[in-house]
Amino acid sequence: MTALEVLSPTNKRSGEGRNQYERKRQTILGSSTHLVEIDLLRQWEPMPTLSNGIQTHYRVLVSQNHRRPQADLYAFNLPDSIPTFPLPLQAEDTEPLVNLQELFNGVYDRSGYSFVIDYTREPVPLLSEGDAAWADGLLREKGLR
Repeated sequence: MTALEVLSPTNKRSGEGRNQYERKRQTILGSSTHLVEIDLLRQWEPMPTLSNGIQTHYRVLVSQNHRRPQADLYAFNLPDSIPTFPLPLQAEDTEPLVNLQELFNGVYDRSGYSFVIDYTREPVPLLSEGDAAWADGLLREKGLR
């Protein structure tokens, strides 16, 4: 059916963890399983795609088994909302749209992260000058700085 992978630092940064993940990824891409790969890490080299020229902070790859080697790449940057994407299922099933941004917002609001995270500290990795100005403005607007 569908493998849903959320990249971690271990399987994105160079080394054995990435090598292991790339082998797993190739196994999935060589099978009849759909792949949805979510990369919300700004560090390290992105996973290879046919759209390698696209440079963004974050990516969601949706690879349907019947369309390979083509896939849909939902690429976005820090100020952008996470794009809604289809979750491929079996051929006879209707693909639901995944609104990951809405899910994250709901978890953030219910979890109380605004009380736990120190928003006066700089993020790791550091933001570009433009993104840092955007983030500072947003945090000030929300009363977190």
